[in-house]
Amino acid sequence: MAVAVGAVAAVAAIGQAIAGALPTHRQCDIEVVNECTTYTLCNPRTFTSSGSCATPLPPTVTPLKSGNAVFQKTPHTAKGTVGVFTYDLLNKCRNQTAEKIAVMFSVPYDFNLYSNWYAVGVFNKSKKCDYDLYCEMYYKKDITFVRGKASGGVLTCKGNQVTIMATMSDTYQTVMKVHVMQNKR
Repeated sequence: MAVAVGAVAAVAAIGQAIAGALPTHRQCDIEVVNECTTYTLCNPRTFTSSGSCATPLPPTVTPLKSGNAVFQKTPHTAKGTVGVFTYDLLNKCRNQTAEKIAVMFSVPYDFNLYSNWYAVGVFNKSKKCDYDLYCEMYYKKDITFVRGKASGGVLTCKGNQVTIMATMSDTYQTVMKVHVMQNKR
């Protein structure tokens, strides 16, 4: 009996040592920069398949300004932070929504099985920010968005009114930079 208790204690100690050595916090810090002169980013919507939004997106990102958000994993779970967010592209002069931009992020818990992925896209203004949009941007291919691994460099997606460029670091607590630029006419 004493040997069994000792073995259990040894296994528990090894498990705690391994858990203490592995980083378990997953987070995605996102900066959105609006380089447009005519368009304001407004009406943000978020969908998280895993984790939550710890620091929300700003309600608007006016021309030549930036905003930040933080998405993080749910504490004490073996899941990462995964989701999508959108902004309406509001033409200030016409007071009309022209298009919708979308950003998908996936920061998994287990880097032995999964990688950091991200995508950016420009969609019709009626596109909903929900599970379907997340799945579309994570699993499918379309001309309205581009997707890549965080280790793959810059993603660029050109819509009718704007072009989105983004980068993502390939770490447990990743940083994503998203730039929205007005297309030249």
